[in-house]
Amino acid sequence: MLPAIAAHAIAHYTQPGDLVLDPMCGTGTTLVEAVHLGRTAIGIEYEPQWAYIAGANLKHAIRQGAPGTGEVYCADARDLLRLLAEQQHGQVALIVTSPPYGSSVHGQVRSTRETGRPKVEKFDHRYGTDPTNLAHVGTDRLLTAFTDILTQCRHALRPGGTVVITTRPWRERGELIDLPSAVLAAGEAAGLIPTERCVALLAGIRDGRLITRPSFFQLKNVRDARVHGLPVHVIAHEDTLVLQRPGRDRPAPPHTRAGDGPIPAQARP
Repeated sequence: MLPAIAAHAIAHYTQPGDLVLDPMCGTGTTLVEAVHLGRTAIGIEYEPQWAYIAGANLKHAIRQGAPGTGEVYCADARDLLRLLAEQQHGQVALIVTSPPYGSSVHGQVRSTRETGRPKVEKFDHRYGTDPTNLAHVGTDRLLTAFTDILTQCRHALRPGGTVVITTRPWRERGELIDLPSAVLAAGEAAGLIPTERCVALLAGIRDGRLITRPSFFQLKNVRDARVHGLPVHVIAHEDTLVLQRPGRDRPAPPHTRAGDGPIPAQARP
């Protein structure tokens, strides 16, 4: 989660004192931006190491003078409603989160020149080693679980409350995995109403030009594909999806039923 995306969503969709939730909070970017803007923040993170860092980042923000308050639970987001206090059900103003991506879109490498050892070494390219972590399951299982999480998010939101999800496509063995469209379908299956689909460029500015910042693994995938004659390009954006809980004056879509599932994230060339 880029801090600028979280900060913009919080400033745009909430007021000081509102409750902001990230059910898959990672190292706590959403929480830090929320407390700096005077909101109350709740984060849930499955991996203990990231939950610890999220809590430390939150405490650091408050020591810096952030006027908001926050807390972090080390738990499974599929237990969201059980974790929240009963009086918080239906009171969340905004949910900002991001599902786990494929391992090709993040991570670092060290070359032999840097380490003095043979082969390229990868690091920080996995969320953890727990096989039950949703980052390590297939895309279809991930989407089923994420639909369950979004359904619980709908119950946690106040009427008319907003969900902002950042997600991106990636290439796997030369094929495009369209996760954003599948996540949008998961939100609809959970009873949320899509309202916006935005693009956030993942780029820096150097000498007045946009410079993309792909991972080493994305660059390698693109270069390998071009060697085989496939004219693919580096993915240089995230999709930012905005959905809402139906309000009292806006009912849920008629196709939403219990048991509906998301559209699979089909791979395509």
